[in-house]
Amino acid sequence: VQLQASGGGLVQPGGSLRLSCAASGFSLDNYDIGWFRQAPGKEREGISCISKADSTTDYADSVNGRFTMARDNAKNMVYLEMINLQPDDTAVYYCATGPTIATMVPEEYDYWGQGTLVTVSS
Repeated sequence: VQLQASGGGLVQPGGSLRLSCAASGFSLDNYDIGWFRQAPGKEREGISCISKADSTTDYADSVNGRFTMARDNAKNMVYLEMINLQPDDTAVYYCATGPTIATMVPEEYDYWGQGTLVTVSS
C-alpha cells in the first residue's frame, strides 16, 4: 500500500490549489481516505475524509466551505480542491488510508503518503 500526495506549492492569499493523492498497490475505492496537514510546530490536523461506501465527505471547521475532497476511482486518485487559501493553511499536506471508518482522527489511519508542502504567502 503506497500513497503519494502532490500538487503543493506557493500561492498568494486568496489563491487556489488542487492536491492529488495517488495510490499504488491497491484500489482507493475500497478504502476510506483522509487528508491531513501539519504546520510547523503544530500537531497533525485532520481536515477532510471521504468514505468508501458512498463517497460521503466530511470537513474540519477550519476548511469547510473552502476545501472539497473527491475521488476518481477510474484513475485511482483522490483530490483536494482548495480555494481562498490563507496563510494559516500553510502546512505539509498528507493523504492517508486504513481506518475502520471514515474519520479525521490521524491515529485511526495506518498508511500515510509522503506529504506535499503548501505555502500561502504574499
